[in-house]
Amino acid sequence: MAITQIVMNTYLIKNLKPALFGIATLCLIFATVHHLAAQENSNSKVYTIVTCPAENTRKGANISWAADTACGHTLVEYTTVKDKNWKKSMALHPHRYRCTTYDSIYSKLPNGENFYESALFDKCNAEIRGLKPNTGYKYRVIGDTDTSRVHYFKTSGAKEWSACVISDFHSYTPLPKRTEAAMDMVDTVAAYGSRTHAAVDWVLHLGDVCAWGGSYSFWKRLYEEENFHKYMWGGLNGNHDDMTRKYFTTNKFIRDANFYPRNGYEGEEGVCYFFEYGDVLFIMLNSEHMRKEEDLQRAQKWVEDLLKSHRAKYRVVCEHYQWFFGADGRDSQYGRWRNLFDKYGVDLALSGNNHIYVRTNALYNGEETDGTKGTVYLQTPSSDNERGVECNNTVAPEQNSNIIKYRWAEGANTVGACHLKVTPKKMTVVLLDRKGNVLDSVDVLAKRR
Repeated sequence: MAITQIVMNTYLIKNLKPALFGIATLCLIFATVHHLAAQENSNSKVYTIVTCPAENTRKGANISWAADTACGHTLVEYTTVKDKNWKKSMALHPHRYRCTTYDSIYSKLPNGENFYESALFDKCNAEIRGLKPNTGYKYRVIGDTDTSRVHYFKTSGAKEWSACVISDFHSYTPLPKRTEAAMDMVDTVAAYGSRTHAAVDWVLHLGDVCAWGGSYSFWKRLYEEENFHKYMWGGLNGNHDDMTRKYFTTNKFIRDANFYPRNGYEGEEGVCYFFEYGDVLFIMLNSEHMRKEEDLQRAQKWVEDLLKSHRAKYRVVCEHYQWFFGADGRDSQYGRWRNLFDKYGVDLALSGNNHIYVRTNALYNGEETDGTKGTVYLQTPSSDNERGVECNNTVAPEQNSNIIKYRWAEGANTVGACHLKVTPKKMTVVLLDRKGNVLDSVDVLAKRR
């Protein structure tokens, strides 16, 4: 008996005449038990479950998971958090396909031993739509023989909301302290949000969540963390997310480990994408495919078209590579993008990659403004407990150093992240260290109604 048959039969039983209810219930129980008994020796499982943003987060969410190839049926059951007994839950079957992206890739076991991964599974993507704005939801993934733990997310729609902004934790199973430091940092940002009456609603990561994106075991272990069960995660493709241990690179790793909106330009669907959370348009870029001039121009044309067509109050552009401290000032991402950002009024530009915090005031035409126009550029620090750098000593000044207002890194063990609060009047980004100390803060003023 398939899962869909069980769900349908349950519905029919509820609508039978009372005289037949008992008999029908016994029959259904017998059939279900028989079905599960027949499957009890199966190794069917569902795993690597993550909540990603839909294009419209007011009314939807994208759910991604993997299923063993022996798992005959799998679905996602969802309802509001307030529905304690799941009485109003709905079920949705995913789009399912055989994923071979991670099969036979050189990796490492948790004990440090080398091995070739045999990661062959069915990738499942489900688009949940028709949800209520500003509402907490829960869901669980159901397979033939097991059910996942409960996951949570919140739809947008509140006038005020907050997010944790984090990057570069390079999850690596042989060295679990990297992931532990990053998850502790998410908790620290969430605690700050609670203290300031700005609870964290979701998490935005700016790339390099995996040490080697080609190692599926790293993704699988990372998504077991509690914070991936509590929040929706929107994220970028970092250079580490894009590569194997042998430095073979492909966009497929992050695309098949997540389910981001497929609204990017040709060849970049699910890697470059955009979504709206509340009054903010988030444009997510793939730095790895913008190295060549012709690829940069394709990305810029896509961004320009989005900025022309969307009327969100705030516009935020995110990419992995840092805005400043590139090969030199002229080759930095700031130099490549500032004219377009100036022209179309990008409010906030976020990046990661070089493991230090760097921030400007609002800039327009290369100069500071009073905040009523221009873009604030901000690079998030590392959070993996290993990969920070001493910015004052090892990062050489570049030609743009005069417009950089704040730089920070702890040194070799940099751990930090940001709290982003959005209100109708302004966005506020606050830098926190591992102890929850506020190190920096900047306001990004609303420039549109």
